[in-house]
Amino acid sequence: MKNRNKNRMVKTYRLVIVALFLGLFACQTKHVSFTESDIQIIPKPAEVTLQEGGFAFSESTQFVVSDETQKVISEALLAKFQKAAGWTPSVTNSAPSKNYVQFITANELAEEAYKLEVTSNHINISASANAGFIYGLETVRQLLPVAIESPEVVSNIDWVIPNVLIQDQPRFKWRGLMLDLSRHFFGKEYLKKTIDRLAMHKMNVLHLHLVDDQGWRIEIKKYPKLTEVGAWRVDQEHLAWNARLATKPGEKGTYGGFLTQEELKELVAYAKTKNVEIVPEIEMPAHVTSAIASYPEYSCLEKPVGVPSGGLWPITDIYCAGKDSTFEFLQDILTEVMAIFPSKYIHIGGDEATKTNWKTCPHCQKRMKTEGLHDVEALQSYFVKRMEKFINAHGKKLIGWDEILEGGLAPDATVMSWRGVKGGVEAAKQGHDVVMTPGTHCYFDHYQGPQSYEPLAWGGFTPLSKVYTFDPVVDTMTPEEAKHVLGGQANLWAEFIPTEAQSEYMIYPRLAALSETVWSPKELRNWEDFSSRISTMFKRYKQLGINYAKSAYLVTSEAKVNIEEKVVDVVLKNEFPSADIRYTIDGSEVNASSEKYMKPIKLTKTTRIRASLFDEEQPVGKAFDETIKFHKAVGKRVEYKEKYSDSYQGAGAFGMVNALRGSKNFHDGQWQAWIGKDMEVTIDLENEETIHQVTVGTLENQGPGIYFPIAVEVYVSNDGKTFEKTGQIERRYAENSKSELKEFTVSFTERKARYVKVKAINLKRAPNGGGTWLFVDEIIVD
Repeated sequence: MKNRNKNRMVKTYRLVIVALFLGLFACQTKHVSFTESDIQIIPKPAEVTLQEGGFAFSESTQFVVSDETQKVISEALLAKFQKAAGWTPSVTNSAPSKNYVQFITANELAEEAYKLEVTSNHINISASANAGFIYGLETVRQLLPVAIESPEVVSNIDWVIPNVLIQDQPRFKWRGLMLDLSRHFFGKEYLKKTIDRLAMHKMNVLHLHLVDDQGWRIEIKKYPKLTEVGAWRVDQEHLAWNARLATKPGEKGTYGGFLTQEELKELVAYAKTKNVEIVPEIEMPAHVTSAIASYPEYSCLEKPVGVPSGGLWPITDIYCAGKDSTFEFLQDILTEVMAIFPSKYIHIGGDEATKTNWKTCPHCQKRMKTEGLHDVEALQSYFVKRMEKFINAHGKKLIGWDEILEGGLAPDATVMSWRGVKGGVEAAKQGHDVVMTPGTHCYFDHYQGPQSYEPLAWGGFTPLSKVYTFDPVVDTMTPEEAKHVLGGQANLWAEFIPTEAQSEYMIYPRLAALSETVWSPKELRNWEDFSSRISTMFKRYKQLGINYAKSAYLVTSEAKVNIEEKVVDVVLKNEFPSADIRYTIDGSEVNASSEKYMKPIKLTKTTRIRASLFDEEQPVGKAFDETIKFHKAVGKRVEYKEKYSDSYQGAGAFGMVNALRGSKNFHDGQWQAWIGKDMEVTIDLENEETIHQVTVGTLENQGPGIYFPIAVEVYVSNDGKTFEKTGQIERRYAENSKSELKEFTVSFTERKARYVKVKAINLKRAPNGGGTWLFVDEIIVD
């Protein structure tokens, strides 16, 4: 009897153990059925093989490292588990039997390559150098649920990643971002965050633009006035960048800042842990007014100048190329710079030098005669070559903007091609290394959405989809020339970037698109595939608190008008392929039941169009809201007293009365403009019409010299000869740092008239002494 009971007890224990084991197994393998669509990695890896099952991270997971550097690398992900999961995997030097992540040195792999093997039992990250381990772990991070980016504990999350085999390496060795610290200053902590985000996108160069006309941002101990004077400008932030007044010599600046050498050394050390090389740029011979304001003796004229508060053109206060003291000054500066930055490269700028003073400077003319230089372009080449010898003597390489090609390229220089790709192609033909960064695709200070919906930017239009089409290698290059292409880089010039939030807005998500163009194999790039993966990256950005732009979600429109039939065709579109756009034309809000956009919308009367992009039956991004107004002057003949500028002709003869409105992009083809002159037009309504108001649509953007009118006057007539003034609006000039659309409406007692004459009075002279443009897109007669 006792033996029977004992056997029953043994069987019961076995059943319990089996049940517990099955329960535990079920727990560990929960949600381990993955598909290709679950792999949302940016940039796309070179080779991915999805396998059955998944690996579950837990508090008992161990990270196996063989040295202190690998431990530091692992801490980036460990810290994320601590915040998001509430527990931290441990670090060890020897692998347990299961549930571990191990770094394995594989010398056969390229420097930045990695191999990632994920099984249900363990994860192996193989690499030949720390860069590969960093990128392998970043891939693991992107395989984890988005919640891993959460700054606080998230419950009910299974920290499981799919079993995969990934073999990956970058296509190009230079994958960079340039931040302009001169036009607006950004401090150490923001730069650290940027380094983290570069690593997340597998980017490896942070190019710091430390010197320009508007500010000197690096401490140079031998020349303290560079930061005492040059790092500060008079605060005119309330004015548009190019409308700011000239700063007088000696006028004390209060806006700016600089990085100390200790801060920069700390940044360099931090960047190294993320495989990011910081390349310093010390501009020469131009873009150095901040230096000339500090030490005018190194210019040709030697006259005191102030640090500019805003736009400066032409740039004539440049270093004197004829004085040996200039080169001693620059060599002293670079000696301190090279002691801070271990970077292989020293960037010297070299762009946009207006050499007017060199042509008359006795020192420069003597230099040209002594060196046998036939023009000032050759003198700039002498300048660059002389600096290159100094830089090379310290074991560094010179890199500069493509203007350094002018007059002959320095023997070992690397060219950064920004004026398109022409300079890069030419340099590669000459056997020089090249970094491609054309303004067309890589200038992140350009707009990324319709200007009417975007914060003020420099100009140009570089949306996410356009960045994704960038390729550093030009089709016309030979294989030998292509070998000289180091890679590509995004540039964020900061004239219109006053805050960290604005900087983030302009960088992300375009950096994600660029990262794929410089990392992934070209044959794997596919916009539709990227479009699905970027939505997951958006969620990561949100968790990380990044102020990323949602411009890619915007619905935009194109309209065509048939003046004779008075029909407007409106096309709605979005950057993403097969976009689900829904709209209304009855003034109601857009919702999931609204009509799906399938073909152009034909309008024959005043209509308000509302539209939105939908994803999973939910509206995403900012809603589109535009009214096409059919007024009494649409399609009527317009007579101009003074014809508009050839540069801004709008839609021609009917441009003022075609029902189509201009945007903040004054190059959009809808604006007619006059420089220094008033607008006066007469509209023939063809028949006597009852009217009571006239509205003039205008634009102001004081940076490029576009100003609202200071008065609008309206006259009416029945015979086209004798006109009666019905009203006017007067306004004073006002400072305005924004780009702004504004309608000026003149209302009057209802009356009958056939002819309407409208005058808009130009400001004619800007406060800074420049000329003024008057822009008008439509004259609305009601």
